[in-house]
Amino acid sequence: MEFPDLGKLCSERTCKQLDFLPLKCDACEEIFCKDHVAYNSHRCSSAYKKDIQVPVCPLCNAPVPVKKGEMADVVVGAHMDRGCRPDSAPKKEKIFTNRCFRSGCKKKEMIKLVCDQCGQNFCLRHRHPLDHQCPGQHQNISKAGCAAQMRLLESSPTSLNHLLPHNRGRPKC
Repeated sequence: MEFPDLGKLCSERTCKQLDFLPLKCDACEEIFCKDHVAYNSHRCSSAYKKDIQVPVCPLCNAPVPVKKGEMADVVVGAHMDRGCRPDSAPKKEKIFTNRCFRSGCKKKEMIKLVCDQCGQNFCLRHRHPLDHQCPGQHQNISKAGCAAQMRLLESSPTSLNHLLPHNRGRPKC
């Protein structure tokens, strides 16, 4: 049993292969096999409509507009001759500008992480007061630790005074 309508012949005149999964060129709209569907493999006369590339100047990294029918090399060369300067290229804005104030740390972050107690900026690793030996803090204890000590103190004030850092009753938080 034959299927005469199954598959299409490749439009490339040197190929004419029967392909059961033919591909259509989106520029010239002819049918090709997988080996000849690329623009340059079948010398597509309509490739200029679809195969659009914007050359980039090697000196200033700026895109150089090319009109249809012009050669990209000639246009980029003319761009360089007209006064393309590498130093006139737009400078990229730095993203990581917020430096950590902890001594010895050179890490920079995208956003500011300001300590509530000393008002200085720190990286993610040193953002907590206990991690950067905060000078604005009276004692080295976190807010959660202070709340836990207050709960312990309120439950039995006489037996737990020796656990508190300054042994004077209520901790200063």
